[in-house]
Amino acid sequence: MSHTDMNKLDTLPYYSGPLGFELKGNETIFRLWAPTAKEVTLNLYKDGLFSTAYKEAYLDRYQDGHWEVRIGENLEGTYYDFIISTHDREYQSIDPYAVTSGANGKRAMVLDLKKTDPEGWAEDKAPKREAEDIIYEIHVKDFTYQKFSGISNRARGKFIALTEKDTHLTFDDTFPTGISYLKSLGITHVQLMPIFDYGSVDEMGSDDEFNWGYDPENYNVPEGSYSTDAEKGEVRVRELKEMIKALHESGLRVIMDVVYNHTYRLDSPLFRIEPWYFYRRNRDGSASNGSGCGNDIASERPMVHRYILDSVLYWAREYHIDGFRFDLMGLIDTRLMNDIRENLDRLYGKDEKLIYGEPWAAGGTAVKEGFQLADKNAMTLLSNGIGAFSDSTRDLIKGSNFDSRSTGFVNGGAVEMNLLRHAVAGWMNGDWHFRTQTANQTIQYVSSHDDWTLWDKLKFTCDDKEDFLILDEKTVKANKAAAAMYFTMQGRPFMLSGEEAARSKIGVKNSYNTPLFINRFDWTRTKDAKELVEYYKGLIALRKKMKAFTDKSEKAIERIKEFTLPYKKTALITLDNSGSNNYSTLLLIYTNEDKRIELSLDGEYDLILDPECSNRLSSPIKVKDSLKLDAPAVYLLGC
Repeated sequence: MSHTDMNKLDTLPYYSGPLGFELKGNETIFRLWAPTAKEVTLNLYKDGLFSTAYKEAYLDRYQDGHWEVRIGENLEGTYYDFIISTHDREYQSIDPYAVTSGANGKRAMVLDLKKTDPEGWAEDKAPKREAEDIIYEIHVKDFTYQKFSGISNRARGKFIALTEKDTHLTFDDTFPTGISYLKSLGITHVQLMPIFDYGSVDEMGSDDEFNWGYDPENYNVPEGSYSTDAEKGEVRVRELKEMIKALHESGLRVIMDVVYNHTYRLDSPLFRIEPWYFYRRNRDGSASNGSGCGNDIASERPMVHRYILDSVLYWAREYHIDGFRFDLMGLIDTRLMNDIRENLDRLYGKDEKLIYGEPWAAGGTAVKEGFQLADKNAMTLLSNGIGAFSDSTRDLIKGSNFDSRSTGFVNGGAVEMNLLRHAVAGWMNGDWHFRTQTANQTIQYVSSHDDWTLWDKLKFTCDDKEDFLILDEKTVKANKAAAAMYFTMQGRPFMLSGEEAARSKIGVKNSYNTPLFINRFDWTRTKDAKELVEYYKGLIALRKKMKAFTDKSEKAIERIKEFTLPYKKTALITLDNSGSNNYSTLLLIYTNEDKRIELSLDGEYDLILDPECSNRLSSPIKVKDSLKLDAPAVYLLGC
């Protein structure tokens, strides 16, 4: 395809009408947007994978680029796909607007979605918003797979695992697991790694197969390997709704990890209905690859914009999803991101649904001229209700993710203290590293599914033996300090599941497809690392009580009254905590001196956070005139 031909894609007609199937009494309507197709045929099947088509029907073409056919019967439960004939070849494809499918996403299914609603679904709603949003990232399979979890064998690794309540360790009925454990931590939001249909796991294969799932196949279809019957399209839909309802009933909101920046293969349903329209191309005709996955979605094209917006709104409406985390948001244009924010605000209330993403890409992308990508340089162009992960905070605290030996504040590195000042303020009025309009845009974190876990990174830099499974005192101390740092910064805290329990992947950096014994959430370790777990619980509870940390307004930065450096590696920050029910003023101390020091204080304070206890609100320690500081550590005092 020449550069001229590529430009012709931008002139294809926009269609605003309904797409996908529609059940209308005793009639079923199928619609597909495929403006350059010469012919489109509908195939109907009795099952989702094995049988041959029992009926074919030709679709009629319309000037607005869509094709349509009406079948004079209710086809609920019937599977279907299309054959799209172009000028040079035929493509067989599932419907990109499919709502469910048979095994491995090969055929769409006509489904009355209301019949998949669990009892009480119409009344299901998100729990009341707390004083702070604490986001906890989990993978449905790895979080629920280990046999010691007490989750039933039928449910392990499935959506329904997170519907089982009051589960506990099989060898200790005092230690909660699963949904009960999530509730006990005090987190408010569960971020689910991809739950849409992805192509890297065989849904008919072994239960031992594993992948993170950043391989989109069908964007609006739940992943079948997480259902108890991947062959029946209605099962995956119903069981996902059951899981979301159970999480809501447990007081937890649900965030969906979405991957609209690329597809698993270039030869995808989006490509087959209209070759190249949904993808960016380089001038030489090759596929743009800013995702590092072989292709980039052209979010700036009108029908791509519509498709992604439709998909987000569908998940919010049909599955009651409470927020969206955008993978490689730096490949998506700002117009689309702002449009998503505006539509969710209009339908559900301002900022009621969280939106945030990764403000970067794996490389450059062939975006159309005139469109700004939603990367770190665009934070001031995005709605204030769109957040982004701050890798600047992450690297400042523990060292660069690109080098296992790189160090940050808690593991002996040399840190530019001015960056620490910006990090505390959620990078509002920051510098070239990261700059936001308010702390509402800042996701503060030190670990996610990507790269080394926090524990493994600290082991590389704190423990000469690099024995990842040993809970040594030095690494535990650095871990506590890292957690206390980002939990006492303005912004919105985010954590990888198991971070609170010294989660280790035995030093594996990119575990996206490694076996479950590397990836699985280790429930026995949550018991072994109980001291660290309790420290995180205390941080979560403490943060919710402090307006100095949770304020997301434009005036939040004014709560930072003073930032001084009494020692070379010690920061003393005075915070306005007015509006809280405890202290009007806070003294926050970050320290990593090479030796124990004594810090002079002006008056008497309550010590409410230190390396030994993360939450002394109920029984603070009185300190006057001075405080001896260990390192690395975080201290918080109130008056």
